[in-house]
Amino acid sequence: MSKSINQNFFNQKLIAPMILGSILNPINSSIISVALIPIGHAFGAPPSQTAWLISALYLATAIGQPVVGKLIDLYGPRLLFLIATSLVGISSLIATFAPDFWWLVVARVLLGFGTCAGYPASMYLIRSEGERTGVESPTSILTLLAISNQTIAVIGPTLGGLLIEVGGWQSTFIVNIPLSLACIFLGYLHFPRLPANSVREKKIASFDFTGMFFFGATLISALLFLMSPSFHRIYLFIIAIIMGVIFAILEFKIKNPFIDVRLLSDNSSLLLTYTRSLLSAIVSYSILYGYTQWLEKGRGLSPSHTGLLLLPMFLIAIIVSRLTGKSPAIRLKLIVGSIVQFIAMILLLFTNHNSHLIFLAAIVLLFGIPQGLLNLANQNAVYFQAYPEQIGASAGLLRTFMYMGAMIASAANGLFLKSDAMTTGIHHIALFTGGTSFILILITLLDRSLNRVGNKNRLKKV
Repeated sequence: MSKSINQNFFNQKLIAPMILGSILNPINSSIISVALIPIGHAFGAPPSQTAWLISALYLATAIGQPVVGKLIDLYGPRLLFLIATSLVGISSLIATFAPDFWWLVVARVLLGFGTCAGYPASMYLIRSEGERTGVESPTSILTLLAISNQTIAVIGPTLGGLLIEVGGWQSTFIVNIPLSLACIFLGYLHFPRLPANSVREKKIASFDFTGMFFFGATLISALLFLMSPSFHRIYLFIIAIIMGVIFAILEFKIKNPFIDVRLLSDNSSLLLTYTRSLLSAIVSYSILYGYTQWLEKGRGLSPSHTGLLLLPMFLIAIIVSRLTGKSPAIRLKLIVGSIVQFIAMILLLFTNHNSHLIFLAAIVLLFGIPQGLLNLANQNAVYFQAYPEQIGASAGLLRTFMYMGAMIASAANGLFLKSDAMTTGIHHIALFTGGTSFILILITLLDRSLNRVGNKNRLKKV
């Protein structure tokens, strides 16, 4: 950091590249939701194939986030941020001129890897700035990060619908190019050239590539099974278990593991946070993709109208986050968010192809409350529960669990949403997500460690 930086305040020059980098993933996760049907029409691809556009990005990011997060912990955020955000622009160019559907899938994989650095880099910088300034709880910056991510995630369908109306489905990829260039420019100018702790440079030769391989193999096998769960594909689930066991055994034995399983197993509060992130993501993405597809095919709305209908969710989420973000305490946020989420899923059971737009908008408004509470609460929990020297990898793992939830949601949507029975399918999704929300409520109520989150006595590595 420059010596001219005020020692008592967060370096404001970091905020713009942090926000832009962290929104690359949510915007590409959500904007595709209204583009699936136009892309399917353009390439003659059925819903079972267009689902790969969702799965490809999540498969890449679920693996890439903790890997890049670990590298950021070791080497600092600057170089990895510049490489990754450059890949976002390159992959978007490939997608724009894709000659067939599977080239588009490859582009989404590259795009997924390209979006992996933004969030871990932001959490790393928030932690390092917190240590530099002595601010134990930089709630305003954490809230800004959460609001920007959830805003983009929810406004994505609206933006996507408008872009498709103007420039076709290709415009949902072209929008990444100026974002990529802005990230490269601002990251080059303002991100620190060296890690905050230069001692970490000595660990260059000790990166655990074996652990990374088995971690990736575990996730790939599990997520490929979740994409199309059936008895004939149970072998993928068995492979995932075997790879996971090998991964855990190796990580227990190695000196500098890719993921410190022993330390993580001792941090039960962080594991519960990851579990809550998984469950809340299952519900969020079931609605983001399932409800969106039902509005288009089951209710007969256009992509632009569907995007506009979802817009109030973004407004409510921002308002809720702004009102609650100043407090570092999270238990009440999680309880209220999970209960409101459960109520919204119950209301979804009463939808049909003749449902009034006011009723459909009411569900969207209600769902904006957990969007504003749960993401912010889980992010803040990781900030306080993770060990400082592992903040990049811990933040990456939070996203991995979130993407695993998204993959489960994608599998559920593929299982329940059939072209000839969209309304029945959305009711099945409501039952599935309602049950998931109920489990989330129970886990939150029983987790006493949440009362300590936000206090000055943070966890420290021993």
